Amino acid sequence: MASILVVGPHPDDQELGMGGSIIRLAAQGHRVHILDVTDGEPTPTGSSEIRARESAAAARIIGVQRSLLGLPNRQVVHSIESRHKLAAVIRVHRPDWMFLPYPIDAHPDHVAVTRIGEDARFDAKLTKTDIPGEPWHPKRIIYYFCTHLRLSFQPTFCIDISQQIETKMAAIHCYQSQFGQGNNPVPQMVQTLNAYFGGRIGTAYAEPFFTYEVLGLGGLDQLV
Repeated sequence: MASILVVGPHPDDQELGMGGSIIRLAAQGHRVHILDVTDGEPTPTGSSEIRARESAAAARIIGVQRSLLGLPNRQVVHSIESRHKLAAVIRVHRPDWMFLPYPIDAHPDHVAVTRIGEDARFDAKLTKTDIPGEPWHPKRIIYYFCTHLRLSFQPTFCIDISQQIETKMAAIHCYQSQFGQGNNPVPQMVQTLNAYFGGRIGTAYAEPFFTYEVLGLGGLDQLV
């Protein structure tokens, strides 16, 4: 079983982009941990306390643990300090795979978090540094889509989440401070997107992913 670290700029990004896959991976016995880089606040109807309750409730629904890195929302900066802070978390959880947001985005926090994660993966393996913990290097980075741009993106692969879609949507609806005000289109947009990519691979729902590095398969028995 793999150790997996899913890094998101704000609480709800991971659920929106790959909540169904997180549910599926955890149910398969993989060790999945969600890391929120910021607490997501301030927002118009939220607070740090509200977002903490919402993110904890979502984590319970999808069956994983989560923690907070504590960088400032709206002010995430790609720096040595932030890289080493994330590298220390990598050394704690020792993930085989890291999931990061797709690198092209309109939100500066999303772009910065991806750069930080890519470099922290490298920093975490270094010896003779001040980074706490023992060196570790995740085998691969995979990117999930939680972008603020209306991109027509081409994924490297998709994961079937037909059996997980209802639980994923329940986790998303935990974020009432973000999606419960008025007729917020985001949850329906996400479900529609997952239905589209499900159609691309012949299933009801699927989540898209991208990778720069070549993926190796142990066999074809899991292809849909």
